[in-house]
Amino acid sequence: MEFTFSPLSEHAIVIETKPIIDKETEQAVRKLTLLLDSHPPEWMIEFIPAFTTVTVFYDPRRIRRAQVEQQLRLLLADLDEIEAPAARTIDIPVRYGDTFGPDLGFVAKHNGLTEDEVIAIHTSGIYSVHMIGFAPGFPFIGGMSEKIAAPRRKSPRLRIPERSVGIAGTQTGVYPIETPGGWQLIGRTPLRLFLPNEEIPSLLRAGDKIRFTQITEADYREQEARSHAEHS
Repeated sequence: MEFTFSPLSEHAIVIETKPIIDKETEQAVRKLTLLLDSHPPEWMIEFIPAFTTVTVFYDPRRIRRAQVEQQLRLLLADLDEIEAPAARTIDIPVRYGDTFGPDLGFVAKHNGLTEDEVIAIHTSGIYSVHMIGFAPGFPFIGGMSEKIAAPRRKSPRLRIPERSVGIAGTQTGVYPIETPGGWQLIGRTPLRLFLPNEEIPSLLRAGDKIRFTQITEADYREQEARSHAEHS
């Protein structure tokens, strides 16, 4: 795969794969982040993976941008030798509708479906986490059926409860913390996605596979209490 390099600032460079989100791009980004994580250059400050890019931040007092690109290209020469680890599959239980998912009715009406049909479609897929961003631990999840796609709200909410499950376009995601947002909310999970006291503070990582499962309100309350006890 070919990569392009673009300066982002005087201390950052963007490595881009092909500008299409597919399995090949996902694997390339995962391999590159694994390579940078296991063989970090001494001049690198940090790196941030996204849908089709990896941004590398470096110390400009120690190295010039041209040298950064040169060394990164040498590093990428070993990319084909890297075997990406098997993707984790994580089940995310969701209580759909009612106060947990106040926009479920809108998503159903927008697509000419019943609420139960929306839930059935949402829980039937195997999804991929393309990137973590926007808010701590927020997963941008691809692979959702276009049958339940829905536009963002015209007027974003100022406060969305943490762990709300939403839809925007053909993507679905989970708000790990309370934050403003414009996604259509269809449910809520008892799982905590942002774990600030853990060594790895995000439950999900780019490359993970996701399955959503429907639970009752009683199950939600029980699992929420258990999750709170485990991480408090």
